[in-house]
Amino acid sequence: MTEKITYVNNTQQFDELIGSGKLVLVDFWATWCAPCKMIAPVIEKLADQYEGKISVAKVDIDEQQELAIRYGIQSIPTVILFKDGKIAEKEIGVKPLNSFTKLIDNHTATA
Repeated sequence: MTEKITYVNNTQQFDELIGSGKLVLVDFWATWCAPCKMIAPVIEKLADQYEGKISVAKVDIDEQQELAIRYGIQSIPTVILFKDGKIAEKEIGVKPLNSFTKLIDNHTATA
């Protein structure tokens, strides 16, 4: 685990994070989810690669059910890119690193 990733502990922390004005990439996951474990190293690489440009967070849907319900998370992993507190992009399932870098780069170019 990298210290560049924020592990969300409550809805207030989450709301402050996505309302920060930065792009925020959020990985909705669960400890029992095998595909979530597969994508974890990709999320860590993104946190390293985009340090200072975007914020990266992880939300355990079992611990933060309210957030999972709020964003309609039905399949995990679900990765959502927030811009100005709103959903800019959403990816569901395991994707390669370049899939996420394209997604982020499209929004950092206009940010």
